[in-house]
Amino acid sequence: MSGTKAGGQLAAKTNKNKYGADFYAKIGSKGGKLGHTGGFFANRELAKLAGAKGGRISRRSKK
Repeated sequence: MSGTKAGGQLAAKTNKNKYGADFYAKIGSKGGKLGHTGGFFANRELAKLAGAKGGRISRRSKK
């Protein structure tokens, strides 16, 4: 049943029974707390420059 919707539901049920009803909330919370760099949005000016640079690069071949 691996890879099917029924298999996923069974796995979720097993995880909740083994580790508690809030299992998925806990692992989601851990993932959110691990990030501490702020991403691209932390430095708006750098993001703007990088976006402009990427926009200038053409993916089309020269004719």
